[in-house]
Amino acid sequence: MICIEPISPEVYRVSVGEQTPSADSVSEIKNLMTEVARALVDDSAVVRIDVFEENDTTVLRLFVAPADVGKVIGKQGRTARSLRTILSAASMKVQHRFALDIVEADAMGATEA
Repeated sequence: MICIEPISPEVYRVSVGEQTPSADSVSEIKNLMTEVARALVDDSAVVRIDVFEENDTTVLRLFVAPADVGKVIGKQGRTARSLRTILSAASMKVQHRFALDIVEADAMGATEA
């Protein structure tokens, strides 16, 4: 079963695959998810991903313009689920667990790109 977990009203976590990844693999996965997100949104200049560790998971926090959050999540979370599938496939290659948070760029004081 696919689960999209709301962290707060403007943050959604889509979890995904376990060893410590190299900086290069995290950078490659970050670039992959950034390019996919930019292809989905209208305001690609606002798209940004912050990376941080949480327990044994690397969290990719995807910031998009408030008007683009719906495009990234999709109807009934289908687009977010597809992003999770891509992230899951990439995480299998590096054998590490990744999670994706989808955040409005205005939320959490992150308005600059």
